[in-house]
This record gives sequence, structure tokens and C-alpha cells, in this order.
Amino acid sequence: MALLPDYATVRQEAGFRWYVGSTIYALLGVTGVPIGREYNLNPEVAIDVYHRGLPRFREIFPDESAVPDPAIHTPAISYGHVSCLGSELLFPEIGEVAHTHIYGSLDEGIRALREPVDWPAAGEFPRYIAYREALRKAFPGKEIGLNFGLEGPLTTAYELRGDSIFYDLMDDPERTAEFLRLATESVVDFHRARRRLTGVPAIRDTGHMCDDIASMVPPDRYRELVLPFWDRYFQGVTDGKRNAHVEDLRADQLPFLEEAGLWYFDPSISAKLNPAIIRERCRVPFGWRLGSFHYTNLDVQAVRDWVFQAVADGASAVFTYIEASMCDPETAPKVHAFIEAAREAERILGSAGTRADVGALVSPAGRARFWDHWPG
Repeated sequence: MALLPDYATVRQEAGFRWYVGSTIYALLGVTGVPIGREYNLNPEVAIDVYHRGLPRFREIFPDESAVPDPAIHTPAISYGHVSCLGSELLFPEIGEVAHTHIYGSLDEGIRALREPVDWPAAGEFPRYIAYREALRKAFPGKEIGLNFGLEGPLTTAYELRGDSIFYDLMDDPERTAEFLRLATESVVDFHRARRRLTGVPAIRDTGHMCDDIASMVPPDRYRELVLPFWDRYFQGVTDGKRNAHVEDLRADQLPFLEEAGLWYFDPSISAKLNPAIIRERCRVPFGWRLGSFHYTNLDVQAVRDWVFQAVADGASAVFTYIEASMCDPETAPKVHAFIEAAREAERILGSAGTRADVGALVSPAGRARFWDHWPG
């Protein structure tokens, strides 16, 4: 049984938190190693990047209490699951991993998804099991992540069918629902196999789902073609809280987050939303992300304003991830401004202050900009 929140109180109970994440992309940036084929396929490249990059990263961001070291893990490949189903992973010399769409029809996909899969022996999984072992030998005693990943139901359907899935949703919803059911069961089976391999429980206290392509489904199809498969996914990965990352949702889709029983929503980069819209259209606690590319058009004061306005407008969390473009003398002070503002907001709310008190710290320029002229 799902552990469902009380939406009358859950946002208040969630309070406020902030965090600064750090990624391998930052280490690639400070070492001058491009994201591309060599890093994705050769663990010796990653080992060198971690050895050389971590000290340089810490020189730029010395506050370990606010900025953790990037975790050591295999390359973050979201297409691990579909690779094991037969999708070819494409490794350009420079650039992110891509993949092929393998099912030419719903019927082909339905037939294929009914077949069992020996996950650790399938697709590129053996390569990344070996990659992880190389990292474990190079960094004894460190926790090494296996980031050979998976996606939520609608995104998986897109990975398998390509753009055709959008026609399927409209033209043949009944067969599409069967395809989505099988795809979701396949995702859960892969998830459990991967966790067995790494020695951690398959069922967790909190389940996380990334399903950006769900934003492409019209609201009038959500109860038919999204919510049942989100529910199947979460039943397969958690008996506790449900958290979801879905980019690019619209306001009319937000009420369905409550129907999905979410405890936390990460809209990440969603140009049609802002904290005030999310606060008004659903009661799920949510985070608000300052993306790496946003820093280009913000000065230190604007970063502070961004934090204070997001908190004032109801964000349960504000966060940012340090990537390659942020490890330079112009951007690093802006990250420090993010940290200082988040700590100030945390102090105010922890001292019986209100979100309105935090909002009072926004400069006049910030009030004019956020959110009517955001992004922009």
C-alpha cells in the first residue's frame, strides 16, 4: 500500500531545505576532459578525472558543508534499461550518449516486452558492471554508483517507440495502455535486478521517478495513460513516499500530482511554471532549481533575489547543481551567493519568521523580474 500524504498539512510539514549538488561534469570541466566517447567507455579516463579534478574542484568551492564532492560513479546513462532490451547506445566523440528507437509498432513492442530478459547479461550492462569494478579497485573503500539507468513509464515508451508514441496515445489508446503496462513492468524488473547486483534493497522507503515525457500527454488523457502507470511504477519500487521529477509540465497538469500521491515534485527546468503557479495549482511540496545556464544572465544580486522569491512563493526546497560552466571566476561567486541567500532564508524560517519575511529581502529589481520576466 502506498503511503499517502495529507495534502492539508504536508507542505507545511515539509518545511524548507536547500542544497547544492555537484556532478562529474564539473570535474570534466576543471580537467579539460570533454564529455564524450572516451569518458563514457574508458574507466581509466574517469579515474584520471576524479584524481585530478577533485582537488581543483575543492579549490573553487572550499565549503564542504555546503558543496559536496561529486560522487564517484559510472557514466550517467539514462538508457541502460532500453539498452538491455536491444536499443543501441550511440557514443559520439564529443557529446552525450544517444540511443536508437527499436520498436516499429505497438504490436512489435508488446510481443518483445513479454519476453524475459537476463538483465546483467544484456545490452551494455556487462560493460558498465566492469566499469564499476574498475572504479572500485581505483577507489577502495569509496561508495561507487552504478548509473546505468532507467526512466519512468512515458519516457521509456518514447525511448522505445520514438515520436510514434505520440500518435499511439491518440490513435490507439487501448493498445498503448497495454504497451505502457508492459514497459512499466519491464522498468521495475530492471530496477530490481540492478539493485540486487549492487546489494541494496529493491523496495525502498522512498521511490523516485523521472518521467519528463509525461509532460507531453494532454491533461484529458492523464487518468487513462499516465496515472495508472505511475502507480504501477511506484508500487514496484517503494512501499513508502513517492517523489517525481517531471520537466516541462503545464499548470493544468499539476493537479494530477496529488492524484498520483506524490510527497515531493521536482519540476527542474519547466519554462511554463514558476513557484507561485505550482503553489496555487497543487499542494505537493516542490523544489525549484536554478539551472547552470541560468547563471549566465544573473548577477550576484539577482541570484540572491531568485532564492528569496522562490522561498517567498512557497518552494519547499531550492537547489542547484555545479556543472562545468560554473567552475570559473565569474560564476563561482554567484554559487556562493546562492548558498548565502539559502542559509539566510533557512535562518529566518527557523527563527519563527515567515515566507513573507524572506520575500521582503528581494530587491526592487528582483520583484520586477521574478516571475513575470523569468526565464529571460
